[in-house]
Amino acid sequence: MATMQTLFLISVQLLLMLARTSGGKVPAIIVFGDSSVDAGNNNFIPTVARSNFQPYGRDFYGGRATGRFSNGKIATDFISQAFGLKPTIPAYLDSAYNISEFATGVTFASAGTGYDNATSNVLSVIPLWKELEYYKDYQKKLRTYLGEKQASQRIAEALHITSMGTNDFLENYFAYPGRSSQFTITQYEDFLVRIADNFIKELYGLGARKISLGGLPPMGCMPLERSRNLIGSHDCSQRYNNLALEFNGKLKDLVEKLNKELPGISLVFSNPYYVFLHVIRNPSLYGIDVTEVACCATGLFEMGYACNRENPFTCADASKYVFWDSFHPTEKTNYIVANYLVKTVLAKYV
Repeated sequence: MATMQTLFLISVQLLLMLARTSGGKVPAIIVFGDSSVDAGNNNFIPTVARSNFQPYGRDFYGGRATGRFSNGKIATDFISQAFGLKPTIPAYLDSAYNISEFATGVTFASAGTGYDNATSNVLSVIPLWKELEYYKDYQKKLRTYLGEKQASQRIAEALHITSMGTNDFLENYFAYPGRSSQFTITQYEDFLVRIADNFIKELYGLGARKISLGGLPPMGCMPLERSRNLIGSHDCSQRYNNLALEFNGKLKDLVEKLNKELPGISLVFSNPYYVFLHVIRNPSLYGIDVTEVACCATGLFEMGYACNRENPFTCADASKYVFWDSFHPTEKTNYIVANYLVKTVLAKYV
């Protein structure tokens, strides 16, 4: 077991070596999405969808709970490192940072949001359109800081990363009657894809050229969904996994379409599904012992405020788990997924 932990640390060092040898082709990482890439924006809005308290962040620098829904770093932090940029990407609403820090990386993401505005309403978080408004505000600040020409070049060369969609299905469509009474699940998928289409075109219109459109993980394997899968003996919910595969296929098709439609765009589909599932199905290959339940609390249903430092059931070593809470991966899983993406679809930008 100690050997696997050593291998993990060596892998992190190799990622850092890649960072030091990258050509600096990407000068900034700009992020949009949900809790998978939120570094703390929700700390500054009135919502219960927060994680700025222990034990969240216990393995982050200084043991700080920053608002990341993990025990440590999230995937975009590792991606930033791999591109030779800073080791963490700050939240735009955090006043502890300014444009000099945001110039090389910033996240507008908000835990609990999705493509659909109705999804953000569930937990009163930042909708996607508002993330885009913050981005426009960021561009104004960047132009003041760098000058018009340099700012435009920075935007064109920056890697724009999106990661969302899970909440649209699990926290909205299947949780409340609104959208499910308006759309069949296939219609709702198509509705979300149209929003994604428009969002990419908006980014393109604002000068973005390098864009990663993120897909869905095997969301049926989240501990929260496994705990609900009574008929399936608490195995992964194949219904939700199949849905993720189907939706990912539509996003992949969208990427192919937009690459043909938009001159000069370099759009890739970053699919976390298969690498994530490989970790779940082959945990010993990664030095992981537990896949069915999460580290925090009982590991069955807790996240957010239900995952608190007083719970006696929280595990001692999160690196042995795929999931940190019932919905979100551990820092180790985040690293594995980020490393895979950097070596595959994102490699063209390094």
